[in-house]
Amino acid sequence: MVETQKALLLVVLAVLAYPNDIFGGAYQPEFAGPLTNLTISLGRDATFTCLVKHLGGYRVGWVKSDTKAIQAIHDHVITHNKRISVSHSDHTIWNLNIKAVQVEDEGLYMCQINTDPMKSQTGMLSVVVPPDFVSEDTSSDINIGEGGQVKLTCRARGIPRPRVSWRREDGKGIIIREPAGSALNQKSHVTTQTEFYGEELKLTKISRAEMGVYLCIASNGIPPAVSKRISINVHFPPAIHVPNQLVGAPLGTDVVLECYVEASPMSINYWIKEKGMMIISSTQHVVDMIEKSPFEVRMILTIKNLQKHDVGTYLCAAKNSLGEVDSTIRLYEIPGPAKTELATWASFYDETNNKIPYGQTEMDKAENNSVYMENSLLHGSNHARLPPTLATALPTSISSEDNLILCHTLASPMLNIEFLSFPSRQAIK
Repeated sequence: MVETQKALLLVVLAVLAYPNDIFGGAYQPEFAGPLTNLTISLGRDATFTCLVKHLGGYRVGWVKSDTKAIQAIHDHVITHNKRISVSHSDHTIWNLNIKAVQVEDEGLYMCQINTDPMKSQTGMLSVVVPPDFVSEDTSSDINIGEGGQVKLTCRARGIPRPRVSWRREDGKGIIIREPAGSALNQKSHVTTQTEFYGEELKLTKISRAEMGVYLCIASNGIPPAVSKRISINVHFPPAIHVPNQLVGAPLGTDVVLECYVEASPMSINYWIKEKGMMIISSTQHVVDMIEKSPFEVRMILTIKNLQKHDVGTYLCAAKNSLGEVDSTIRLYEIPGPAKTELATWASFYDETNNKIPYGQTEMDKAENNSVYMENSLLHGSNHARLPPTLATALPTSISSEDNLILCHTLASPMLNIEFLSFPSRQAIK
């Protein structure tokens, strides 16, 4: 009898001391919180946490709902996926760990307690993938003749699906030409866009101004966004523009001739004297080539200390694989000041900056300076300065009225010293 009482007392004490470990516990197990949905980038780690209270002698299991594949039961991993592991803390926090998440890991996961009936809750694992280009479906650098048509393609993949946009690397606008109607000879509707959206970019009737690097950018909100550089090279034969085809200068001065060349591929550019001799840099000649853009070059020929044998016709020539062209400049002598005069002259050539001004503003300034000097000479000003250096650009064609103006100019006190008698510097003082 005493032994029986002792045994019952021990059972009661055990139930009171360990209520959750005896016959499933005094309380039924339940979840202490929901299973949180996860959104994980490809290659990162994911962890589902299942919160349970009053677990007692029951067990926690993990199942991938869409495939019905058991991942783990309590402390034991069942799946053969080596990236899956489980952990727990104080029988209340149960974790399912997925290392280096892959796209195939995406789906619904279930945390179960083996009660009767079974208790369970689910959480969704969503895998996001940053954008990437499909190289076999994406354009590379393109060479196209001027006036042709180009279709650039950028195929991108990722989760969610990426958005593709286009920009020019130099910041200029993208020119989109669309037919304004069904007629073949009808003009196109032209728009300029800073940014164009879509996987395909069509450029029609392409011009040299559209040459350059185009950026294809793919983004889907999952960093990092990616971009690809596609270079469009527009090819055309050389063309030459000559600002001044007639240049006059006094002997003993430095003269500058210039041509502007546009060509793609880049042309071979050179100067030729009228007798067919190529001019290279020397003590008498300085040849400069200044690149203004990928297809524009400024050719500059400086003739030092102009002599009689330098007068004549000069050719600036350009040649590439699509053709060749040349243009002429005629250099002639004009009367200059007496060499005893210690005067300076503001020419079109800026010797301090080694630049040649080009434009109406600079021409107007030079014209104003000429009027000032002529007036000064006529009124005997001792501030008048005569030119030892002068390169005068004349029009290519001269009308009968122009002849009168030209004769007046050449006979003016400013340019033709033989019509004037100049006092010496001592006499002026």
